Amino acid sequence: MSDARFRRWPAALAGALAAAGGLIGCGSPAGGVPPAKEAACPVTRVASEVLPSVVTIAASGPGSGGVGAGTGSGEVIRSDGYILTNDHVIAAAAHDGTVGILFADGTTASATITGRDALTDLAVLKVRPRRGLRPVEFGSSESVRVGEPVVALGAPLGLSGTVTSGIVSALDRTVQVPSEADRSALLVSGVQTDAAINPGNSGGALVNCENQLVGIPTAGATVPGPAGGSAGGSIGVGFAIPVDLARTISDEIISGGRATHAYFGLRTVPIPPSAAAAAGTDGGLYVAGVVSGGPAEQAGLRQSDIITRLDGTAATSNVQLQKLTLTRQAGDRVRVDYLRDGRSRTATITLASQP
Repeated sequence: MSDARFRRWPAALAGALAAAGGLIGCGSPAGGVPPAKEAACPVTRVASEVLPSVVTIAASGPGSGGVGAGTGSGEVIRSDGYILTNDHVIAAAAHDGTVGILFADGTTASATITGRDALTDLAVLKVRPRRGLRPVEFGSSESVRVGEPVVALGAPLGLSGTVTSGIVSALDRTVQVPSEADRSALLVSGVQTDAAINPGNSGGALVNCENQLVGIPTAGATVPGPAGGSAGGSIGVGFAIPVDLARTISDEIISGGRATHAYFGLRTVPIPPSAAAAAGTDGGLYVAGVVSGGPAEQAGLRQSDIITRLDGTAATSNVQLQKLTLTRQAGDRVRVDYLRDGRSRTATITLASQP
């Protein structure tokens, strides 16, 4: 994560932490660390096994004189040269820029961008096949438990080969984080950890004691400082994209050049409390527009409808729609309860692939 980009994150994350219990999400699943789990990772062994798979990335835009406009981390995921990272790490090079890779053994290479997905903040790079590329081993999101030890590897502040350790603090965190060009990405079902996550760790590796990738470090909260700035580095609240999502997105990018997401085909605006009473509801999402021929229109929704429940949950935020598009697939059906002219109605939207 570049320094400039990271400085925009603390405000968003600190705001999320300060509001209504902190984060938008479902908390953590029941169950603690299985008895067989070690109390702490043998960090020396884990670092020795995983660091050869972790790289440092520098991205430059055209005409930047070769100066890195974005820096971060990544990991080799295939022996033929594919590398996984965060999209915001390489966004500066997306249009005729350059991407440089520094490997753990000190050698360097140029990389091309295979594909990017700004919605999940993931990207895949490609270097020419070379001897000694060691892919990281993928773990499973289903095996991750709150309280289990983890190790984060990357290049915070450009310091390649940095290792920090901690535990999984929580699961199923859903956090909006700034992405490229002042847009937002949604970290869905994220892994929260107290392992230090600092600028430059983005796109790196969060692994378990079995040397398996369980998350892609993406954001870290900091305490707000004077004039809205940051008062320091890691405060032990970091977030990583879960490995199952990262694997799905990277596989799609490698096979087809892009990731696919589900699509509702509507635009909504949260109804403020002051307007809810006048609309005859406790709240909801005002349908500001529907795409002609899209899934929402085909299900019968119209502009000016008020969505009150999404998939059985009270509709309060556009983040709920965004989360469904990232966690569901085309063809999945979502129940929508809504009001039209004061009357309650129900529709079932069959999601399509995002155009």
